[in-house]
Amino acid sequence: MSDSGTLTIAAFAVASSLVLLMSMFRSRGRRSLESRLQEAGEGYQNSPDSPRFATTRDLPSGSPAALLMPKDEQRQRRLRDRLIHAGLYKRNSTAVFMTLKLILVGFPVLLGLGASSSGLVTVRQALFFGVLAGGFGTIIPGLWLDYKKRRRQTEIMRALPDALDVIVVCVEGGLSLAGAIARVSTELKTAHRTLAAEMGIVQREIQLGKSTGEALRGFANRFDVEELRSLSSVILQAERFGASIVNALRVHADSLRMKRRQRAEEMAQKASVKLVFPTIFFIFPALFVVIMGPAVFDIIEMFRQMQQRT
Repeated sequence: MSDSGTLTIAAFAVASSLVLLMSMFRSRGRRSLESRLQEAGEGYQNSPDSPRFATTRDLPSGSPAALLMPKDEQRQRRLRDRLIHAGLYKRNSTAVFMTLKLILVGFPVLLGLGASSSGLVTVRQALFFGVLAGGFGTIIPGLWLDYKKRRRQTEIMRALPDALDVIVVCVEGGLSLAGAIARVSTELKTAHRTLAAEMGIVQREIQLGKSTGEALRGFANRFDVEELRSLSSVILQAERFGASIVNALRVHADSLRMKRRQRAEEMAQKASVKLVFPTIFFIFPALFVVIMGPAVFDIIEMFRQMQQRT
């Protein structure tokens, strides 16, 4: 087969793969979805512990009604949740992410085909390196999302005990819980920017009509952190049964501070094990060169003198 025929087949394969990737994320079956949710998710929607949702996009991912959605819409929901956990809240974040992913998959292959057509590399080399780079292009965006999610979770876990202390002081001083959250969003803006921004979102949701517990539950869903979910559950139970919010928040802050100290101790214990590999591969060779270097030169000089004598 000639090079032009191989290029045509490769370009057709790349275009077909891009079309298949785009079709995987296209929604289908909207009308049947609403009827299935109305029939099978009625018990969940009418339960006293579950909130009302205006659209199917607002359903939580783990709810029974959300599990009845088609596979492609479940994939879209999981991707949207990952983007939210990474801090990408804009409406077009999913479209931009998928566009960049398609570019990272298809551009290396097309670039390799262009290089092979110009004679810089052979067709086989262009296809090999293009497909290899395209494979990395499918993995790197997901790894980047996971990295941003972990970094945001670390930031929020470090800042949450301080925020709860400020909320407790404000509530004890006479402010409401919503006013204390507004105070936190302004006071901690310099020290903990991520937490201050999220508290600002919680404050706006409360102003739009949500209860404090529901707004904090949305805050927990945006980070996928178990401590935040337990905090929202504490606030919801305190609002429902009329318990003291101050005592609940103080106990929760103490438990979070203890967990933070335990995580720091765990990381300190892991440090000694992690230092073994840099010590073996980087420090020991340098020490051997410094210690054994003069002896090696002396041994070489001794053998040279023995050779001259013989």
